[in-house]
Amino acid sequence: MAVTMADIQHLRKMTGAGMMDCKSALNEANGDFDKAVEIIRKKGQAVAAKREDREASEGCVLAKTQGNYAAVVALQCETDFVAKNEEFIALTQQILDAAIEHKPETLDDLLKVKLSNGTVQQLIMDKIGATGEKMELGYFEHISAPSVVSYIHMGNKLATIVGFNKEVSENVAKDVAMQVAAMNPISVTPDSIPADVKEKELEIAREKAREAGKPENLLDRIAEGALQKFYKESTLLQQEYVKDGKITIEQFLKQNDKDLTVNIFKRVSLNV
Repeated sequence: MAVTMADIQHLRKMTGAGMMDCKSALNEANGDFDKAVEIIRKKGQAVAAKREDREASEGCVLAKTQGNYAAVVALQCETDFVAKNEEFIALTQQILDAAIEHKPETLDDLLKVKLSNGTVQQLIMDKIGATGEKMELGYFEHISAPSVVSYIHMGNKLATIVGFNKEVSENVAKDVAMQVAAMNPISVTPDSIPADVKEKELEIAREKAREAGKPENLLDRIAEGALQKFYKESTLLQQEYVKDGKITIEQFLKQNDKDLTVNIFKRVSLNV
């Protein structure tokens, strides 16, 4: 049967594939849309296999909240040109919306979420077939807390989500989310830093002091001082507030509500 322009445009809307790819798939499938979609998806799988050794270091990072739940996803690709494409950003948003709606536990679970036009994994494969670039869902993080906030940095390369122990004003919440984006803390408090990370920092500090000729009996004290400095630089509540270096984030929160604190945060970035 003859393939019409309307058929081609309909298939393109369904899959996001290029016009010529849609025409070719419809011709091969003799006008059967289901078969044409399958042909395009197989092409995406073939492209993905061919480009497996490529690096997908660009992409789009988006975050969103709903109630006491927040999620952030990063869909990665090879080039900044594709990353800035409106359809690629829309696909990232569709994946994020699916995460918000279905609340999967892991990235693999998110890939298996079924939508009206296929699973998340299939949608990514469709886009691979349309663009010819390697793509992958690089990151998926989520949190739950009494109050949550999300922040997307300009350019869609960096996003954060933060959970608080109680209701918090929008301005305060946003400032903390931006702090996480700007200062990249590794934990909320020193207590939540893994023991092996602390020991590594202590050993680095001891070795530096030893190389500087410090007495052996002072190395542990010097290392402990360096660890405290590490806490101030790397734990969110002890970090200097970027908008006022005279106070810490913990003090900033207490100024607004003496019982307010951060329970959890996640930060995802690409090339930032």
